Amino acid sequence: MSRPTRPSRFWETLAVVIVKPLSWLLVKKDWRHGDRLPRTGGLIIAANHLSWADPVLLAHFLYNNGRWPVILAKSALFKVPLLGRAVRGLLAIPVARGSSEAARSLAESARRLADGGAILFYPEGTCTRDPELWPMVGKTGVARLALESGAPVIPVAHWGAHELLPYGEKKPRLFPRKTFRVIVGPPVDLSKYDGQPLRAGVLREATADIMAALTAQLAELRGEKAPETPFDPAGR
Repeated sequence: MSRPTRPSRFWETLAVVIVKPLSWLLVKKDWRHGDRLPRTGGLIIAANHLSWADPVLLAHFLYNNGRWPVILAKSALFKVPLLGRAVRGLLAIPVARGSSEAARSLAESARRLADGGAILFYPEGTCTRDPELWPMVGKTGVARLALESGAPVIPVAHWGAHELLPYGEKKPRLFPRKTFRVIVGPPVDLSKYDGQPLRAGVLREATADIMAALTAQLAELRGEKAPETPFDPAGR
């Protein structure tokens, strides 16, 4: 059975009416290479994660470039009155972290991809803990989803949301007005994994390729050299 790739007109209109003016008000924009986003078909958008604010700001960028982002959200949000109804209406996919239930979110993501949806995926699984805010070692879910589905993976790096709302803080820093920078990279080449069994080693290597592509885009956006080895919170 086909699933909708966009919310109902009510929920889409409500989100656009709230998010777009708020986004334009809060941050200046430096958006690059939005034309690299395919306008149709199943798509995995691999993004770095800096702040609780970046999903909203990224959603605005993606919407303006022709894609409705399907966001993976904490399952706890679906239980909050009103908010839970909103995230369901906006077609978010619940994720139970650290649980076997997380496999269900990947399965649902695969179904949405097959129906032509654009999945906004944070391969790190959480906001980066790297001291300089570079992408960390990624989790293998995004690689598994890409290799099983065959959907293209587009790295989308961003910078500036953490200045508006630093990770762990609840009060935004509104002044001076911040700039939200976004750059879209070309699809990650995963062709060397075609036909290979999805063993742990293959998934780790494919994940590393995705994270390297994402990090390269962020280095270009920041105008800085990225570390040679990504931060690994498990092996710090």
